[in-house]
Amino acid sequence: MMAKLGLSPFLVLFMLLSGGAVRGQNGSGREMVPAMFIFGDSLIDNGNNNNLPSFAKANYYPYGIDFNGGPTGRFSNGYTMVDEIAELLGLPLIPAYTEASGNQVLHGVNYASAAAGILDATGRNFVGRIPFDQQIRNFENTLNQITGNLGADYMATALARCIFFVGMGSNDYLNNYLMPNYATRNQYNAQQYADLLVRTYNQQLTRLYILGARKFVIAGLGLMGCIPSILAQSISGSCSEEVNLLVQPFNQNVKTMVSNFNTNLPGARFIFADTARMFQDILQNSRSYGFTVLNRGCCGIGRNRGQITCLPFQTPCPNRNQYVFWDAFHPTEAVNILMGRMAFNGNPNFVYPANVQQLAEL
Repeated sequence: MMAKLGLSPFLVLFMLLSGGAVRGQNGSGREMVPAMFIFGDSLIDNGNNNNLPSFAKANYYPYGIDFNGGPTGRFSNGYTMVDEIAELLGLPLIPAYTEASGNQVLHGVNYASAAAGILDATGRNFVGRIPFDQQIRNFENTLNQITGNLGADYMATALARCIFFVGMGSNDYLNNYLMPNYATRNQYNAQQYADLLVRTYNQQLTRLYILGARKFVIAGLGLMGCIPSILAQSISGSCSEEVNLLVQPFNQNVKTMVSNFNTNLPGARFIFADTARMFQDILQNSRSYGFTVLNRGCCGIGRNRGQITCLPFQTPCPNRNQYVFWDAFHPTEAVNILMGRMAFNGNPNFVYPANVQQLAEL
């Protein structure tokens, strides 16, 4: 569990309400928001699974080979998408919940956990993981500790200015619906399953709103039929149209949910980061972005380097900036940075009804 926060109430108040006291890593000298709170899965986990009895871990080399400080638990060679967004917001990198203590939490906390899903049962093949419901409970724990120092009114004012980044759902397909030892595929068709997921997601995000969150970035699901793990199962070696079509109803439902939240929740601002469109753009314009390898992992084993994901001390590809995928499931730092920038200041093709920069300035 997270260490007890030993915080000066005056320091907390100054940091949360000043919104410009500390120089962020982008060197701009201005924090656009007081903090960012992050919820999700291995695409943005930065170490919360490190001490869990879990098969979903990345705290070993060559993960982190390009990250200052080496392996941290990030499922990438370097930055994740939220690392880039934090920097662009003028914030320091956001610490993992399991490692954050004291003043470290003042710029936000990352609760994301590899193998986690919207549904509690998702990802159980990996044993230990922190599902979205538990991530929200962990946020409540953080909140209780800070509010104890600040008082509820001050906390509400500060939280309303913070960014809440949520990226859930990938594992509800990859490590639930598409897994032979789960019954969900026999119980639901694609639309019914998307309806179940987004009904649950709606309740969970509403809970965050009730706790004081107002500015939300909701990331959609990417082109999951194009990841090396799925490509490795394809006879043709091309993207699985079946998997890409399977997740479409989820993205559609999430867009509708975001629109409804913006209409019905007073003071709430939700934006949708369309990662499928971002990814499509990167694949279609790969050359102009500098990518030459689109269909296999930089680190992994078997067909498309996607049958077995990156193993401890395996030698990765040397030209990592030319690869779209780092391992069987996750993008390289180069792609994560691009997608972070698209979410931050991209046009409505990629993020809407506003981008992260516009959301921060509201």
